[in-house]
Amino acid sequence: MTLLQVMAADDASQVRVRTTDDAVITAELARYDIVFDRWPVVDNAAAVDSADLLARYTEQVAALNESGRYRHIDIARIHPDDADPNWPETAKGAREKFLDEHRHAEDEVRYFAAGRGCFYLHLGTEVLAVVCEGGDLLSVPAGTLHWFDMGERPDFIAIRFFEEADGWVGDFTGDTISRGFPSLDELLTAS
Repeated sequence: MTLLQVMAADDASQVRVRTTDDAVITAELARYDIVFDRWPVVDNAAAVDSADLLARYTEQVAALNESGRYRHIDIARIHPDDADPNWPETAKGAREKFLDEHRHAEDEVRYFAAGRGCFYLHLGTEVLAVVCEGGDLLSVPAGTLHWFDMGERPDFIAIRFFEEADGWVGDFTGDTISRGFPSLDELLTAS
């Protein structure tokens, strides 16, 4: 379920909007020049190798990158591996990497082919938590303060779009704001 929860930046308990309505989500995000879109989902995307998965999205990727702006397009995958005794630490490390507020020098564009993750966008006096899942495309403008939570048990496949090879590198602010907001798992279990 795609979800948007808009909270006061100085008090996460002050919720202005909580919705799963795509039209409301699109309109709320558009206020900040953030693009939200839906693409068709490939059945059982986890079983499809990355090259084939990208090939299945050729039309959508070409339309998004019509200008040729994105020179590096790849797929990020993270799946639980209960057979790997190191998996809990691997997952924890992957999750913690982006839980602190940061920004990027270029737009952050992600299409979730499967699974889910949550972008928290710190936009002035508000924080918008956008839970994305399979089928969701989110494009966040360069310089937008944000953090990302992939949950206690990370599991997603995302097509990533970059202008430069190091476009994913975060400029961390040192602000601890993220610690005052509900996690992805907490957002999903809230009523």
